[in-house]
Amino acid sequence: MGNAKLYDNHGRVINYLRLAVTDRCNLRCFYCMPEQGITYLPKKELLTFEEIERLVALMASMGISKVRITGGEPFVRTDLMKLIWKIVTTSGIQDVHLTTNGVLTAPYIDELKALSIASVNLSLDTLDKKRFHEITRRDEFDKVMKTFQNLIRHAIPVKINAVVMDGKNIEDILPLIDLTKNNPVSVRFIEEMPFNGAGNHYPQLQWTYKKILDYIRLHHPTLQKINDPDSSTAYHYAIPGYQGDIGIIAAFSRTFCGSCNRIRLTAKGMLKTCLYDDGVLNIRDLIRSGSSDEEIKDRLLQAFAQRPKDGFEAESNRHNHQPASESMSTIGG
Repeated sequence: MGNAKLYDNHGRVINYLRLAVTDRCNLRCFYCMPEQGITYLPKKELLTFEEIERLVALMASMGISKVRITGGEPFVRTDLMKLIWKIVTTSGIQDVHLTTNGVLTAPYIDELKALSIASVNLSLDTLDKKRFHEITRRDEFDKVMKTFQNLIRHAIPVKINAVVMDGKNIEDILPLIDLTKNNPVSVRFIEEMPFNGAGNHYPQLQWTYKKILDYIRLHHPTLQKINDPDSSTAYHYAIPGYQGDIGIIAAFSRTFCGSCNRIRLTAKGMLKTCLYDDGVLNIRDLIRSGSSDEEIKDRLLQAFAQRPKDGFEAESNRHNHQPASESMSTIGG
């Protein structure tokens, strides 16, 4: 089962599933979600854990070996750890990762360590408590920092994801980099993207990955390029003598599409073969209409055979709306 290879129509390997388990979140980051007026999916529209387990096993048999649990915020879904245990023990799944905002995560760190979770991505755009409240619209900074400290203490690989926003958190770039001096943490700076669920604030991008890199080099002239893992979305760098490293993700510029190995499954069971498409296959409805595993596999293969070559083609193919009308919380990041 673990030897299967899955390819798209451009010859790219597909082995990585980003799995959203909920569209709900306990923060309201302005670049991701509107502050009010959010309509969450009714529970019956979400994939059940049993449906998720079936799909993960099916995709593992096709060649998926890496799964990242995302949301929304995954830990707002009841009994999440039971699902993670199931996924970790699924035949063919080699690595399970988690993306979280850290607010509810701390009580589960012992169990995550016992599961040998491959890594945790912690969303953290600032190390300033006041700016944290301005960005997230919630006063939860202390809980997030407690999660970060506990993850480091348990030696769980940690990546910090920070969206770089003009006029919002530029002064946080250097303090975040300072975290890599004495901690084995990877700090990744991400270009701002258009998915905020409000239909506006589509960024005229000021802080491109090149500008972010120039800014870092200005303050850290010894910055060195290091190797990027296969299919990485980030360009990786390190400062000599620092324990951690730095990544820059061109999420808006989309320079990494040529090696993309990931697909996304939303909380309601919609397959996205690109972050920028608006969904290409409703797998939940296939399951609930009684489709067999083989029938679902056939439909998946058809979708992979029509995958856009990059995020710009995917965006141009969207049917009804611009990305800004979607929330990142609904599409799994």
